[in-house]
Amino acid sequence: MAVEELEALRGPLTGYCYRLLGSAADTDDAVQETLIRASSKWEQYDPGRARLSTWVHRIATNVCIDMLRAAKRRALVMDVGSAGPELGAPLPPESWVEPMPDSRVLGEQDPGEVVLGRESVRLAFIAALQHLAPRQRAVLVLRDVLVFSAQETAEILGTTVAAVNSALQRARASLEAARPDPFDVYDPEDAGQRHLLRRYVAAFESHDVAGLTAILREDAVASMPPFLWRLEGARRIATTVGAADSCAGARLMPCHVNGAPGFGQYRPGDDGALHPFALVAVDVRDGQIARMVTFLGTQDRFAEFGLPEFLRGAEHVSM
Repeated sequence: MAVEELEALRGPLTGYCYRLLGSAADTDDAVQETLIRASSKWEQYDPGRARLSTWVHRIATNVCIDMLRAAKRRALVMDVGSAGPELGAPLPPESWVEPMPDSRVLGEQDPGEVVLGRESVRLAFIAALQHLAPRQRAVLVLRDVLVFSAQETAEILGTTVAAVNSALQRARASLEAARPDPFDVYDPEDAGQRHLLRRYVAAFESHDVAGLTAILREDAVASMPPFLWRLEGARRIATTVGAADSCAGARLMPCHVNGAPGFGQYRPGDDGALHPFALVAVDVRDGQIARMVTFLGTQDRFAEFGLPEFLRGAEHVSM
C-alpha cells in the first residue's frame, strides 16, 4: 500500500520541487529521492500526527534545500543585466530556469484552481522565486501556492507558526520587488489569444517581417538560453527572424509551457522530415506578444510536452 500511496504524490511533488529548483532534471532527482526516503521511512509515518502529504512534503523540502545549498540562482536571460545581439559562448545549463510542460507541474485541478496553478508556474514567477532564500521560497510556495496551513507549513519546515508567518511576510515583499510586469492570464479557450497565436505562427513560418512587427509589443524581448543573447524591440526582433536562413522551412507545433502558450520548433532534415529543434515559450501582454524564449538543447524533451517525434512538411496543426 505504501508504494501506491506515495506514487500518487509524484505529480504534486513534481510541481512543488520544480517551483523550488527551477530545473527539470533536478526536479526529477529530488522527487525520486523523496519517494525513496519516504518508502524507507514508511514505518515512521504516524497518520495520527500529520497527513501523508504533509509528511512527504517535509522530506521533499529537506531534499530540495540540500540541493539548493550549493546551487547558483537560476534566471531568465532578460533578468541578467544587459545582453547584446552576439551569441558568444553558452553559459552552463544550471544558469537558467528550465521549461516544464503543464501536464507535469499542474496535473488535474478544479476549475477554480486552474488560473492560480498556471500563474504559479509561469517562467517569470519561477525566475522571481529564485531571488528568495531556499526556506523563504519553500514557505511562500507551501502557503500561497499549495495552500498548506501555517501549522502544516511549520511542521514541514520544523519550525514555529510565528516563524512561518514572519518568513512568509518577508518572502512576499521580496517576491513583489523581483516580479516583472504581469503578463496576460493565459486561457487556451480565449478566441482572441488563439487568433494572436495563429498570426504569430503564420508570420514566423513565412518570415513575414511586417506581420511579426504588427503582433509584437514595441518593448518585446527575445532570448535564447543557454546563450546570453537578447534582442529587444518589435522591429529588431522581426527583422532578425525574417532574415534568419537557419529558420528556413521551420514549423511551429503548439504546446503548453509553464502555464502559458508554447511551441515545439521543427527544422527540416536531410530525410525530408521536420525534426525537433527547440522548445519556445511565449508570453502575451495587452494582446500582443511580449516575450519569446527559445530553449536550445531541448530537442530531446519534445515527448514530455506531447509533441511528435517528427513532422512531415504537409502536416498542419490547428490551434
